[in-house]
Amino acid sequence: MDAGTAVIPIFPLSDVVLFPHVRKPFHLFEPRYRQMAEHVLAGDKQIGMIAVPPEHVDAMEGDPPVYPVGCIGAIVGARQRDDGRYDVVLHGTHRFRIENECERPEDRLYRVAEVALLEDTSDPADAEAVAALRVRLVELVTNPAHLSGAGSGRDASQEFLRELDDAIFVNSLSDALQLPTPEKQGLLEADGIRKRFEHLEGLLSFHRARLRNPGQPGGDRLH
Repeated sequence: MDAGTAVIPIFPLSDVVLFPHVRKPFHLFEPRYRQMAEHVLAGDKQIGMIAVPPEHVDAMEGDPPVYPVGCIGAIVGARQRDDGRYDVVLHGTHRFRIENECERPEDRLYRVAEVALLEDTSDPADAEAVAALRVRLVELVTNPAHLSGAGSGRDASQEFLRELDDAIFVNSLSDALQLPTPEKQGLLEADGIRKRFEHLEGLLSFHRARLRNPGQPGGDRLH
C-alpha cells in the first residue's frame, strides 16, 4: 500500500540493506556523498538507502543500477570531520519504491529520485500466525546450530526479542543476521509484516536444512 510520495537523495550501496525501525552508522567520504550530507543536513535530514544488485557492483564508481525498493533513513546523529568527511547515524523510517530518477544539474554530484512511500501493513487477523512465527524464529536464532550458516550478527536473547513489537522484531532480526544482500533485499521487499515474518522463517529454515545436508543436490538453491 502506498503512503504518499517524496523526492529524496539516494545512496546506493552494494552490501547494506536498511530496514524501518533500525539504526545504522555510515561513514561518508566520497565527494558526492559529502555534498549529499551537507545538503540534507541543511534540509529535511532524509536519505534514501538503496542496494545495488551483486551483478552491478563493478559499476559502483558511477551510477549503478539499483533495486526498486529501498528505505528512507532519517539522520539522527551527524559529525563532520576536519577533512570534510561525515559520520552519520540513520534511523530507518519508510520503505519506498523508486518511481523516477530526477535529472541531475551540473552542480549536484549525487542522485535524486521521486519515490512512492510504502506502508508496512499489520492485519490484526494475522496476530495468531505472527505469534507462531515469532516463536519459530526465536527457536532458530537462539540455537547456535541453526545459525552457523546464516550467521548471527549480534546476540539474540529470548528476553530481548520478546520485548519488541512485531514490526521492530522482524526488521531488527532481518538486519542483524548476516544474510547475503539479495536475501535481505527480498525481506525488505516483502509487503506487510506477516509476509516478512514468513519470508525470514523460510530463509532460516532453508539455511538450517542446507547445513544439515551439505552436498545434497540442489541444497544451495532457494526457490
